[in-house]
Amino acid sequence: MSRTLIISCNKSPTEMSTDTGKIITVKGAIDPAQLGITLTHEHLLVHFEAALQPTRYLDRDVTDVQLKLENQGVIRQYPYSVKSNLTITSPDLVCSELQLYKIAGGSTIVDCSPTSLRYRPDLLVDISQRSDVNIICGCGYYVDAFMSEETKMMTKEEMAAAIIQEVQEGIKGTTFRSGVIGEIGCSSPLTDTETRSLQAAAIAQRVTGAPLIIHPGRSPESPFQILKVLEAAGADISHTVMSHLDRTIFDKEQLLQFAKRGTYLEYDLFGMECSHYQFADVDMPSDAQRIQMIKFLIDQGYQQRVMMAHDIHTKHRLVHYGGHGYGHILRNIVPKMVDRGIEREAVMNILTQNSKEWLTFITPTTN
Repeated sequence: MSRTLIISCNKSPTEMSTDTGKIITVKGAIDPAQLGITLTHEHLLVHFEAALQPTRYLDRDVTDVQLKLENQGVIRQYPYSVKSNLTITSPDLVCSELQLYKIAGGSTIVDCSPTSLRYRPDLLVDISQRSDVNIICGCGYYVDAFMSEETKMMTKEEMAAAIIQEVQEGIKGTTFRSGVIGEIGCSSPLTDTETRSLQAAAIAQRVTGAPLIIHPGRSPESPFQILKVLEAAGADISHTVMSHLDRTIFDKEQLLQFAKRGTYLEYDLFGMECSHYQFADVDMPSDAQRIQMIKFLIDQGYQQRVMMAHDIHTKHRLVHYGGHGYGHILRNIVPKMVDRGIEREAVMNILTQNSKEWLTFITPTTN
């Protein structure tokens, strides 16, 4: 199957060969010292309609309810049942939300929306310029249910070539390159297509030296299964983030077993305080529980491997719609972590140093 991508890119071959030691934002390569406080797993302009879960609440179908104050209860309880909640498409809205994040002390956002989740990535440069926030754009493939039939027919080599092209040359219709591979979507158990997608991401990481981030399936075994695939395909596990551990591994001993494997350990659902989780039969932890798990990892010597974010991908979590916004961790969680006995320096290292080390391109290991 042949595949032709049309790329508009303002990067010369010379520039593309000097990524090692740099971080790639939508405005170009920057020195890691310029990164600042970073959220490593967010979404900006995004469409998530394929996740719609029709639900009846108070004896009515809530698919078409409006995002109004009187509907906040049902929206917070069933966020994936309200169709209009599953898209964020206004650049002005995103810009205003990022400006609030900037005021709170933030500097950088990783928009890890893979191909099927993106909405108008060409607008990200203007949003970054207007908000004065660095944006790093992801690439690759999300879970099987979000893949097109064309994607499902691709070989791992074809998938890898498409990812490499977006990292080294640019994203179709934009003037910039991806600065991170992922979030690569996985189900539990992995589908055949998702396995090829993981293998492709590993190939692309070896060729480009780019950071890699994974969306695991919703079972405690999934992160372990994913690492087996990645390791067999030659991925650099130490340069890889495993996302969503707050809804995936609850047992502390199992968490320590996974931590020993060497990935970054991401707690990225801060602000999701609804215990009813629509996508799995588990109790979504509270922010207080997330803090305690991070404290446990720090006490066990894993401070340098922890990441934090919100994974905002629905309107109701934005400040404009009554939500916590991208500044929630800085405004509310950091002070609470300090109150709970975590050194402020350790918290700031998680938000700055760990992010910087992960996002910095390393020397490619193959051509």
